[in-house]
Amino acid sequence: MTQRLSATLAAETAQPVVRPVLLALFNFAGGAVRAWSGVGDLVWEGQTWVGVGSFGAVGPIEETTEVRATGARFQLSGVPSGLLNEVVGVSVQGRRARLWLAFMAEDWGGFIEAPVPLFDGRMDMVEVTDGGRIATIALAAENRLRDLERPRLRRYTSQDQQSDYPGDRGFDFVPELQELEIRWGAPAA
Repeated sequence: MTQRLSATLAAETAQPVVRPVLLALFNFAGGAVRAWSGVGDLVWEGQTWVGVGSFGAVGPIEETTEVRATGARFQLSGVPSGLLNEVVGVSVQGRRARLWLAFMAEDWGGFIEAPVPLFDGRMDMVEVTDGGRIATIALAAENRLRDLERPRLRRYTSQDQQSDYPGDRGFDFVPELQELEIRWGAPAA
C-alpha cells in the first residue's frame, strides 16, 4: 500500500517537535479491538481507541515499489496473565488488521489531518509468551495480496450463489449454458 503524505503532513515532519501516533484496528471474532500508541482513550470516527503507551510495538512495515505481499507484526507487552484466556484458543486467522499513522496537533486535541493508512491485511497467527504474572502477545498479519496466491474454493454454482445471495436464481441456468450452442456473427437459424 503506497501512501504519500500530503504537503501539510510532510511539512509537519520537518518541525522541531513532531507528534506522530499509530492507530491499530484488530477485528477479532468477539469484536473489534482499537488501540493507539498514546496514553488514555482517543476518539476517532466515533470510536474509542485505547492507549497502550510504551506497552505496544509495531514491527517494521516494508514498502516497496514492486507489487509484493509484505506482512506486519504487532506486539503488546505487560498484559496480565488473566487476560490470556481471551487470546489463547481464539481463531484470528483471516481476520482483518489495519494500521494508520497520524500526527497530533500541538495541544494533543486532535489530528492535524486524517490518519494515513500504513497497513491493511489479515491476521495470521498469535504468539503468547507467558512470564508468570505478565505476558507478551505478538500478532503476525499478512498483506491482502497473499489472497491472490491462494486457490479459490468457490464455484459458479447455484448453491454457491445462494450462500451469498439467498433467493438469487441467476446461477440456476449455468448448467444449461454448457449444452447451448452459440454462434457469433451468424444469422439466426
